[in-house]
Amino acid sequence: MALYAIGDLHLSFASDKSMDVWGGNWVGHEQKVLDVFPSMIGQDDTLVLVGDHSWGRNLKECETDLQFIMDLPGRKILTRGNHDLFWDSRHTSKLNKLYKGKLEFLQGGYAVYGTTALVATKGYADEGNDPPERVFQLKDRELMRLQDGIRKAKTAGFDDIIVFLHYPPTDPGQERSLFTDCLEKERIHRVIYAHCHGEEHFHDSLMGNVRGIEYDLVSGDYRNWVPLRVL
Repeated sequence: MALYAIGDLHLSFASDKSMDVWGGNWVGHEQKVLDVFPSMIGQDDTLVLVGDHSWGRNLKECETDLQFIMDLPGRKILTRGNHDLFWDSRHTSKLNKLYKGKLEFLQGGYAVYGTTALVATKGYADEGNDPPERVFQLKDRELMRLQDGIRKAKTAGFDDIIVFLHYPPTDPGQERSLFTDCLEKERIHRVIYAHCHGEEHFHDSLMGNVRGIEYDLVSGDYRNWVPLRVL
C-alpha cells in the first residue's frame, strides 16, 4: 500500500481546450498518464489528484474526464482546483454521493490513509488577477477551511497530518503567508501543492524543507507525468 500525488491533469475530452497547444511535455499528456500510472500504482494504493482535473464547465462536460480518472488504478481522492468549474464547494457531498465507491472529492476536510489524515483545501495565491478586497476574501475563506480540516483531523485523534493545497502555499516569490503561518503553528510537517505550470513558474513558491515543513510541487508537467510517492 502506497500514497501518491499529482496535480493538474487538465483533461479536455469533451471540450476544445487541449493542453497540446502549450507544447513540451503537455503534448499527448493523457497517453503519458495511461502509460505511467498503471506501471506505478496498484489497486491497493491511493492517488491524490491535487486539483484542476477537467476543463469542463459543468458535470456533464466532465463525465468523460472523470471516467478517465476512474479507470486509473487505486483509490482516487480528488481535491479542488481553481479551474474545476464543475465542482461547487457547497455541493461536495453531492459529488461524493454520485461517485461513491469510485472517486472521493475532498475540500475543506480530511480523508484517512492508514494512520494519516489527508487534509485538503484549494488555498489561494495572489497572482495579480484579483482586486485587493477579493484577494483578502479568498485567502480568509481558504484559511478557515484549512484550519477547520486540521482541527477536525486532530479532534479525531490524528497526529500525522499531510496537507494538500492546489495553489502554492505563498504568493509568487514570497517566503511566508497566512497559510504557512497556520501550518507552522499547527506543526504540520508535509505539504503537497500543484498549480505552478511551465519552467518559469516551477519555483514560484516553497520547495524542500522550509522551517521544518517539507513542501513538494506535484504539477503534472513539473513531474513529467510521474506521480510523487508521498508514503
